[in-house]
Amino acid sequence: MMRALGYPRLISMENFRTPNFTLVAEILIWLVKRYEPQMDIPSDVDTETDRIFFIKAVAQFMATKAHIKVNTKRLYQADGYAVKEMLKITSVLYSAMKTKEMASGDKVEEDNSKFKFDLGSKIADLKAARQLASEITSKGASLYDLLGKEVDLREMRTAAISRPLEINETEKALRAAIKEVLESVDKTKDMLNNVSSDETSLESKMEKKKQELERNQKRLQTLQSVRPAFMDEYEKIEEDLQKQYETYVEKFRNLSFLEQQLEDYHRLEQDRFEETENTLRMMQHKLREEERRLMRSGAKDEDSDMDIPEDEGSDSDMEDRRPSKPRPTRNGPMTGRGGARLVGNMQGGDSEEVSKGVTMTMTSTNIYIYIYSLLF
Repeated sequence: MMRALGYPRLISMENFRTPNFTLVAEILIWLVKRYEPQMDIPSDVDTETDRIFFIKAVAQFMATKAHIKVNTKRLYQADGYAVKEMLKITSVLYSAMKTKEMASGDKVEEDNSKFKFDLGSKIADLKAARQLASEITSKGASLYDLLGKEVDLREMRTAAISRPLEINETEKALRAAIKEVLESVDKTKDMLNNVSSDETSLESKMEKKKQELERNQKRLQTLQSVRPAFMDEYEKIEEDLQKQYETYVEKFRNLSFLEQQLEDYHRLEQDRFEETENTLRMMQHKLREEERRLMRSGAKDEDSDMDIPEDEGSDSDMEDRRPSKPRPTRNGPMTGRGGARLVGNMQGGDSEEVSKGVTMTMTSTNIYIYIYSLLF
């Protein structure tokens, strides 16, 4: 990988059989420059303090810029474990270089194929990229939460590391853990034994239920095969009940129809009666108006007969000088056979008009009686 990345010298595992911090520092500086050419890393590794500062600076740079977590203790050992930590950085650079080469090769192929692009071949890559993006987001959120808890966890970790280990406490903790495990094993064995006993009891119950089911099925078959003694009478009564019900329904329907017809008839009679009453009232009103008109015409005729014109001259004087004779009263009563009252005077015209009025009055009365007899 280092040769592919362009490292100027050859490296083998024989160089790291013994701790070789100088070579490790040189490789780390070269890798940092590959990531960030402008990065300034102190290259003094003569003293122990300089080496610690150098390792911390490289680890911090890789964590912030490349998001690669390296173990500083293994890097400080400068042996085979340090090679494993450096492989994390070189693998990222190598994969980036391969990706770039593939991208350039794809670009050349696209140029050769006149920029032809097949979207169907990239759907799987697109799905994988989306999945990786979602995973990166979730991992970043979880990492942020864990880093937020780092302050409290750091104190607890330092307290646990600084506390000296006591063999007695360790033995007590191990014995307590062993005891808990043994108790859980005993409980599990008891549960297994109970399961076996429960299985036997359930099997016995199942056998009993099967026997009861068989007995009930046989009893049901016998009951279905035997016809009850009262079944014939029940069927006969049921048929009679059906006939009675049909008769009842028919009579009820007829009764409802007749009641409806009776109500309609009463309503028509009431309407006819009201119409007859209205007709009679109108006839009475007309007859009264006719009688009043005839009475008014008769009264006018009488008034015209009573108005006699007086002549100028001696006729009136002569009549005044003559002795007065008893004149019959105009409207005086005259008794006849039937005790009827006759009204008249000595002039013929008045008697004819009065007789005409009486005749018309009698005729209207007869018409009223005839209409009343027709209606009732």
